[in-house]
Amino acid sequence: MYHNKNLLTKTINTIIMNKSDLIDAIAADAGITKAAAKLALESFLGNVEGTLKKGGRVSLVGFGSWSVSNRAARDGRNPQTGATIKIAAKNVVKFKAGAELEGGVNKK
Repeated sequence: MYHNKNLLTKTINTIIMNKSDLIDAIAADAGITKAAAKLALESFLGNVEGTLKKGGRVSLVGFGSWSVSNRAARDGRNPQTGATIKIAAKNVVKFKAGAELEGGVNKK
């Protein structure tokens, strides 16, 4: 696994890996160019999005699963005025972490 601390952005004790950092890590781990890593990552993201748009589910055993759920329309409150507002229905993406990912995150 690629652990170059120089590529990670630290913000108030939180480590953030952005897309560029992930591309660099993929390139280094796989021994490929950054351009190839970028194409691979964009292909992965595009295929996940395309599958979810069609109402499908993406499952990577051990890592996790993405799915789409419909959030029903509901009433809400404007926090500034307290007025009731209508919040439209929408589709939301859900991610459920796999056992291996959860286990890896919880190792000390």
